[in-house]
Amino acid sequence: MKRDLFVESEQFPIAGTFTISRGSKTKAEVICCTISEDGFSGRGECVPYRRYGETMESVIVAIEGVRGKIASGMDRGGLLRAMPAGAARNALDCALWDLEAKMSGKPVHAQISAIAPRPVETAFTLSLGTPEAMATQAAANAARPLLKVKIGGENDIERIRAVVTAAPHSKIILDANEGWTDDNIEANLAAAAELGIALIEQPLPAGRDEILRRSKHAVPICADESVHEAADLEKLTDFYDAVNIKLDKAGGLTAAMLLRDRARELGLSIMVGCMVGTSLAMAPAVLLAQDADFVDLDGPLLLARDRSPGLVYEGSIVSPPEQALWG
Repeated sequence: MKRDLFVESEQFPIAGTFTISRGSKTKAEVICCTISEDGFSGRGECVPYRRYGETMESVIVAIEGVRGKIASGMDRGGLLRAMPAGAARNALDCALWDLEAKMSGKPVHAQISAIAPRPVETAFTLSLGTPEAMATQAAANAARPLLKVKIGGENDIERIRAVVTAAPHSKIILDANEGWTDDNIEANLAAAAELGIALIEQPLPAGRDEILRRSKHAVPICADESVHEAADLEKLTDFYDAVNIKLDKAGGLTAAMLLRDRARELGLSIMVGCMVGTSLAMAPAVLLAQDADFVDLDGPLLLARDRSPGLVYEGSIVSPPEQALWG
């Protein structure tokens, strides 16, 4: 068996500016892996994330580090053992899934579920800004059934109230990206409950979330930065009600399914989320999200330009990927 591995870094412009509590960006920087064998090719995309110590360069180095093993036929199980969770393993794992599907003629969805995939409803993300700016964003997207609102600074209660007022019929997820503190979390939790928020994502920094054990909260709290793999879950069940599964954190679809299944066993709700990437990155996550409680796979909707072919979005409804894209 002889496989070829091609690694490419790419940039896709964001429509405007995407801002969270840690900063802003105007482009999505992604890495695409293509694994070829016997005339068939499979692709996977990842988004390196500095929050987890990743750069474009370090992720490419990590991928190149297993080139020989990929060439000699390492499978997805071997990949789990050979690499840690993260973006590099995600791109390779998804490329292997796609390659297997292309070579066998059996699509990925048929390998992981007995039920045909269906379109799912995704959240649409509003960038962090002033209350006035966020109200404008919310009003422009008030017809969407689910909004994910980036917060995590001073005056968050004003931001939340402005968004709720501007989009009164939308269900709302708050994503603080670790931006709240011990000093303001109780007031913010109370305001979220008063305003009918559906879910709060990662309010406190990972590793400094002990206060959640004793904080009364009517709104469910979802772990994001605090959880990467299934092994992380045991220590978090006293703090969190839900978990946000991202392929770039888990290190691929294979590990993400293990994380999902263990979270269900522990009674946690499931969100399937994403970094800001293209339809190629979202495609395997759409299959993972088939039975999720919350779906946040709007990456291509935030871009000025996506891949072609891409996923099909009709408003906030995203359809499963066609095989020409992935899987």
